[in-house]
This record gives sequence, C-alpha cells and structure tokens, in this order.
Amino acid sequence: MSLIHFIRDNARWLAAGVLLTFISSFGQTYFISIFAGEIKAEFDLSDGDWGQLYAMGTMASGFLMIWAGATADHFRVRTLAIVVILTLVVVCLAMSAVSSWWMLVVIIFGLRFTGQGMTSHIAVVAMARWYVRARGKALSVAGAGYSTGEALLPMLFVGLLASGSWRNLWVVAAVLAGLSIPILVWLLKEERVPSVASERDDALGMRGRHWSRMDVIKDWRFWGLVPIITVTSIFGTALFFQQVHLADVKGLEHRDIVRLFPIYTITTGVSAVVSGLAIDRWGAVQLLPIIPIPMAVGFAVMGFTDSEYMMGVGFMLVGLTGGIYGTVQGAFWPEVYGTRFIGAIKALATALMVIGSAIGPALTGWGIDAGANFPQQMIWYAIYMVVISVWSIFVVTRIWPDLSPKIASV
Repeated sequence: MSLIHFIRDNARWLAAGVLLTFISSFGQTYFISIFAGEIKAEFDLSDGDWGQLYAMGTMASGFLMIWAGATADHFRVRTLAIVVILTLVVVCLAMSAVSSWWMLVVIIFGLRFTGQGMTSHIAVVAMARWYVRARGKALSVAGAGYSTGEALLPMLFVGLLASGSWRNLWVVAAVLAGLSIPILVWLLKEERVPSVASERDDALGMRGRHWSRMDVIKDWRFWGLVPIITVTSIFGTALFFQQVHLADVKGLEHRDIVRLFPIYTITTGVSAVVSGLAIDRWGAVQLLPIIPIPMAVGFAVMGFTDSEYMMGVGFMLVGLTGGIYGTVQGAFWPEVYGTRFIGAIKALATALMVIGSAIGPALTGWGIDAGANFPQQMIWYAIYMVVISVWSIFVVTRIWPDLSPKIASV
C-alpha cells in the first residue's frame, strides 16, 4: 500500500497519533528551555543549578514511567490519553504560578512525565500495536506531531515572550493542551482493539514468541543497546536545553538559534518518512547502528563553527538522526520482542530515554560551570556517538540470528 493510500485509509487513528505527539511538545526540552533565561533570572540559578533541577525532575519522571507506561497494555488509548492530558494541563497552570526553586523540580517532573513521557509513549505504543506490516509508515506519520511542534511552538512562543510575561504563556500552553481533548475523543470514537493486533502471528518477536518485560530485562542484548537508545535523548535534549547558552557563546541572538529549528524540523520529518518506508521494507534492526552518525557530524560542525549558516547545517544533521531515531526505536521493540507486552517493554525503554534526557542537561550544565562551554563539549560527544555506533553493530549481529525468518530474510 502506498503512503498516501495508507494515510487516507487510516486517517482517524493516525491523526490521533499526530495529535498526541504534538501535545507532548509542552513537556519537551525544546519548549521548556524557551523560558530558561527568565527562569534562571527569577530564581537566581546558574547553568549548573538549572541543569540539576531539570535533571532531578526528569529523572524522577523516568523512574515513574517504568510502572506507569505498562498501563498502555491495559487501557484504551482514548481513556489513558485524556487522563494524561488533563494532568498536563494542571501542571502547565502550576508552572505559570511557580514561586520557588524547589517547586520547579516538582513541576518539571510533571511536565516531563505527562508530556515527554506518557503522551509520546501512548502514541508510539498505539502505532506499534495497531499496525504490523505498515508499522514503519504509521510511526513516521504519527511523528509528524513532533515535527509540527518543533517547527511552530518555539518561534511562536519566543515571539510572544518578547512582549509578554513568561508565566502567561504557560497558561496559553495549558489552554492549547486542553483543546486537544475533545478532538482526541472525536478521533478515537471508533478506536481500534489492541488485542486483535497483538494476537497475530506476524507480530511475534525473536524466536517466534512474545517476550515479557522480565524476559527483556534478563536479555543482555537489551542492556547492550542502552547507549544507542539513549544517545539522542541525552544529547538532543542537551542541544535544545542549552539553546540560550549556545546563542551567547556563538555571538548570536536567541531568536537566531530558534530560526534554525525549522531546518531541524523539516529534516526530521523527511528522514522519519524515509526511515519508515525503509523499516517496512528491511526491518528496524539493521537501521539501528546508523542512528548517531549524522548527529555526531552535526555536533562536530556546531562545535567548530561560529557561522549561522553552518549552525543550520549542524541542525539539519541532528535532524536526520532525530527522524531516524523516532521511527526506528518505535519499530525496533515490537520487531524484536513482539507486541503482546509492548506497553511494558516500551515503558522500560522510554524510562531509560527519559533518564537519558535528565543526564544531558545536568552533564552539560556541570561542564559549563566547570569552564567548558557547550560547543567545546560537543566535540567529545561526537566521538562518543561514533564509538557507540560501532558497539551497536556488534550487539545487532547477536540479535539477527534469533529474528523470525520473515524479518531476517528481508
């Protein structure tokens, strides 16, 4: 089935996925960090202080995801998503009224858990479970919500921030999130039944069976892939978290950096579609090792250059990794471990990625306070990305023999 026909025939459910990934924007680092300058100034925080507070809240949300993410195996998307979005609305309103630095930790926890964590998790699990042969296409289409949020919200809110209170903008975010609820209810009034998809033979994982989360925890290959499944969350988060600092070091205005986001977004969208089609043709496993390579080159470019043009090239390369990662990691887990327990398994992977996104801001913030600015750090991070790409090839070759003949022969 062509991509256009696939979208036409599945528009209602794909649109729900797009909406969920878009709403996740209000808990994503690229959105929260728009207000980094104002928050640090109001609460007298250094880069390291802000990074540590952010890491604490994010880390806590990651640990909660291990338990909460498994609820996607037991509740319909419509029911679970509404509860999560309502909670996100409350947390956005709380951010608009935050009055002390310690409250920031609790609010960051709420934003990261409901936004970055659960709304994204629900969307990816739904696409992975509802679609088997077209899983790559479904994940790439649903990922358009991420791209839309990245393209529109930073420019919109940075523009509004120039003439308004940062607190009032969080009220706007709460309203936008709340408006998604009736739309989601309408889109999913005819929701697909997860059990139908999860019981299909062609949704089995390695060795022709569905793996439980405990089976996955005991599989050394899962832990061997932790570096590559967290690389984008660690360093992609760090890049957007340090956007204000990056602009200062490069001698640019904050809005100059924000203007580059659409380059990242367009590249992410295109690479997501291409990688989705590639997954449906060749599978996700063999694509995994290439994830960090474009980002490694992009970080090297941004580390060495002060040119706004070359910074744009760097964001484009990082966007390539973002698009490949978003689609491949969503398809990888059901392809390798089956779909029956995909909510619990994906929750574990999501928790690790959320924890990774806590490490990035803390690590880079400590580095900045120690005297190494973010561009200087980027060179070392690029080397690390190349190393883990090579390591992941070794792990993938140990997964390949256990895949079903249908996948392994593609």
